[in-house]
Amino acid sequence: MPGTEIPYTVIRSARRKRTVQARIVNGVAEIRIPARMTKAQERTAVEEMLAKLAKKSPTPRTDADLLARAETLNANLLDGNAKWRSIRWVSNQNTRWGSCTTGTGDIRISDRLAQVPDYVLDAVIVHELVHTFIPGHSGEFWRWADRAPRAERAKGYLEAYQRFGSEQTSGQRFSG
Repeated sequence: MPGTEIPYTVIRSARRKRTVQARIVNGVAEIRIPARMTKAQERTAVEEMLAKLAKKSPTPRTDADLLARAETLNANLLDGNAKWRSIRWVSNQNTRWGSCTTGTGDIRISDRLAQVPDYVLDAVIVHELVHTFIPGHSGEFWRWADRAPRAERAKGYLEAYQRFGSEQTSGQRFSG
């Protein structure tokens, strides 16, 4: 459709009688419609479904959002111990969810996490913030990092995302 930003494909089904369904698969909207729909009905259904999908899509997270989250998490969970110079989204991390250069305090978060639930993103941010004052992954490190709300659940989410998510996320992990 002209003016739509989401790429889409229409799938007609003889078994589908009245309902229209849409979902995003690998970045493409799959819109399933009854086979008997006319082209005009199809156009209307596609426009409606694309509008619904656009409303459901969360707004992109920014570097400023990351900074605000990091400041809040540091104050609320880490007693203000974390000291960093920058925190930003990056698109070139293919094997890590996040990383921290301890000497400079630069934290980078993989942009593949921009759409994960907040508690998962928070766990990754806390993990990297803890690296600013505890290097390595000692028992003390994990006592601090596991202060993130639902930390164990976030680890499970990331493990499943790594294993079953898109091929692009294969092999990603917390930084070392």
